[in-house]
Amino acid sequence: MNQREALHDFHPIIAREGWALIAISFLGALLMQIWAGLAWAWPFWLLTLFMVQFFRDPKRTPPSKQNTALCAADGRVVAVRKCHDPYAQREALMISVFMNVLNAHSQRAPVDGVIIKAEYFRGAFLNAALDKASSSNERNALVIETDNGQCVTVVQVAGLIARRILCYAYLGDTLVRGQRYGFIRFGSRVDVYLPPNSQPRVAIGDKVKATSTILAELASS
Repeated sequence: MNQREALHDFHPIIAREGWALIAISFLGALLMQIWAGLAWAWPFWLLTLFMVQFFRDPKRTPPSKQNTALCAADGRVVAVRKCHDPYAQREALMISVFMNVLNAHSQRAPVDGVIIKAEYFRGAFLNAALDKASSSNERNALVIETDNGQCVTVVQVAGLIARRILCYAYLGDTLVRGQRYGFIRFGSRVDVYLPPNSQPRVAIGDKVKATSTILAELASS
């Protein structure tokens, strides 16, 4: 097993993006407890608990059903509609998932495939639940080509509070569906653009989970 495969197999219960913040909040709570007692320390302990729940990163097993696109993030579906995919320059079915501060915030690949385009865009920090956030906010887009030649675009979108998009996948990388590839801190959105003839398996308002939930069935090419 090479180093990259080992890192892929390693899956901590708490996302590594939160280790430093959790350690700082824990140390602050402990010092306050020692210095002033629980009466003053309890808000710091609550902050530590919030950090732990926010940065939890549960391991997920993809469903066995093939020719499907999986959910890329935990959250609530806020859009299911046909539109133009501005990253792959084609018509598409877009399904958007909004993540609040109580959701796990790692992103997982929706399909198996090779990244044929990767773009980062600076932008605003509007409420990620708004439709205009998809085109106005800071975002990072990956266009993935599957083995049968279909394109799926997945876009990390920053939110009102989220100011940090992390993406660990790059142009030319091969992704496996369900593979963790990124993280967004503190409330955000993920847009997935699918082939236009895909059949959605979720609806607006549905609560979904990354990797576990099937977003849509992809038509055979």
